[in-house]
Amino acid sequence: MITNDLIATVNNDDVITGYSYKQEVHRLGLLHRAFSIQVIHSEKGFLLHQRAFKKYHSPGLWTNTCCSHLLPGEEMEEAIHKRLKHEMGFDCELNFVGKFRYYAAFDNGLFENEIDHVYVGVWDGTPKPHPDEVAEYAWVMPDDIKQRLHTNAHDFTAWFGQVFNTIRSHCR
Repeated sequence: MITNDLIATVNNDDVITGYSYKQEVHRLGLLHRAFSIQVIHSEKGFLLHQRAFKKYHSPGLWTNTCCSHLLPGEEMEEAIHKRLKHEMGFDCELNFVGKFRYYAAFDNGLFENEIDHVYVGVWDGTPKPHPDEVAEYAWVMPDDIKQRLHTNAHDFTAWFGQVFNTIRSHCR
């Protein structure tokens, strides 16, 4: 399901130029700002989730802990914590590790054209995911993720490989 939320559109320099309806942004492939959060457990690895099967694109695919868009009147710091709590039922300290731009076309005629800001947190609890957002979750070690991306990339969202590489390059 796609909502009628307004989300931040940006120029090539990642400067906010306005806000447009989420549905229109994805239908027209407008460049917009997004964020991806990756939570890491000290012993179990990366917290991944399988997107709910009723999501407007990439339903049932595996991805990072949480992701969303910047809404009007929000600062990124507020948005990332609010969304993590909504999707996964917890909050933790999050640190910015980088950003990247990507473009993806989906079978349903929608597009992602994003500058994605990547945040990492460390947390050792048990998530309580929102069923409208998350079908399943799993803790996965980085070497297993790397192998799965190599052998079964079609099981993951279009952006996850870049999120994973951004985090790995930052953590070396």
